[in-house]
Amino acid sequence: MAAKRLRSDSISPPRLKRTRQGDGSSPVPHALTIYSWNINGVGPFLQPAISSFFPNPNDKQSPSGINANLRDVLRKYAWPTMLLLQEVKIHPQDMATQRAIEKAVMPRAKTLPDEPAYKVHFCLPRDKFNARGFGRKIYGVCTIIREDYYDECVERVRDCEWDGEGRVLICETRAVGKVPKLAIINLYAVNGTERPYRDSETGQIIGTRHDRKLQVHMLLQAECRELEADGFRVILAGDMNIARTPLDGYPSLREHPRQHCINRADFEARFFGTGRSAEDSSKSEVDHGLGMIDSFRHLYPRRTGYTHYPRISGKAFGSSCDRVDMILVSRQLKMYLTEAGMHETAADRSSSDHVPLFATLSFERDPNGAP
Repeated sequence: MAAKRLRSDSISPPRLKRTRQGDGSSPVPHALTIYSWNINGVGPFLQPAISSFFPNPNDKQSPSGINANLRDVLRKYAWPTMLLLQEVKIHPQDMATQRAIEKAVMPRAKTLPDEPAYKVHFCLPRDKFNARGFGRKIYGVCTIIREDYYDECVERVRDCEWDGEGRVLICETRAVGKVPKLAIINLYAVNGTERPYRDSETGQIIGTRHDRKLQVHMLLQAECRELEADGFRVILAGDMNIARTPLDGYPSLREHPRQHCINRADFEARFFGTGRSAEDSSKSEVDHGLGMIDSFRHLYPRRTGYTHYPRISGKAFGSSCDRVDMILVSRQLKMYLTEAGMHETAADRSSSDHVPLFATLSFERDPNGAP
């Protein structure tokens, strides 16, 4: 099968990158640029910084040879407001690695004086029955926030009581100027499989990972609805572990086993639709869809673009790929979306099996203008 033709130049980088080229100058006022990336393990990104990172993808190097230090990643993508990482794979008691990440995102002694600093928050697994593989170095999310934005806007960063696997981290901000209260959720969604899911207290098998995935959809929908009721506009970003439509899968959308279709329908109904969820036909208001906006699909209704590029022996980059990572926003934020995309190159994938994606919202836009 022929490899998918790459379109690395078909999506423009965020405006901040185009106009500043990573020179460390202050961001555009009232502009929020969020990057999200399932990095499949943070270890390779804690190596000493290198001057020529993300080299030509045709270079014959091992995956570990094309990694950047986290600081280099932030510089490459023009100092985004936030970088949301999934699958950091840190043991919950490994404080040394957590401190190493905090150090890695800070300016070095010989950097430009106006290069920004960043603050870091983690949500790591605490469920000893469902997050125990690989010596408990599994799952986990990390939210990296530019310090100027953090100091001016962030009220708190918290996890969710119902998540014991290190999958959900919520950054709540205050309203500042033209920017409304925001709840920015870093999500690593459950991958639905037939593997057992256990009661987090007793360890007893109570279902499958498919069942847990649907339960997390329900719990996350309720969390988003509660945040919106409290006056927050929600941004939900990360690895959803679902591709929405045939346009989001190459060479085809995954439809077997049938449970994947059920999971997809439930995701669509809860987060986008205004009808009932696929799982629950009760009349409760909570089961109505949130009506969220898929940032990339809103701006590019018919454009292909993928975020998951698995490593398949003997297959070229792009021979099989899906758009399972997304940045969704509350409907009230739709008019502020200015850019969205993903960096679809083997170099940007680095040692992961996903590429970074981004969305930019500009709150200088007239909210009464056309969406």
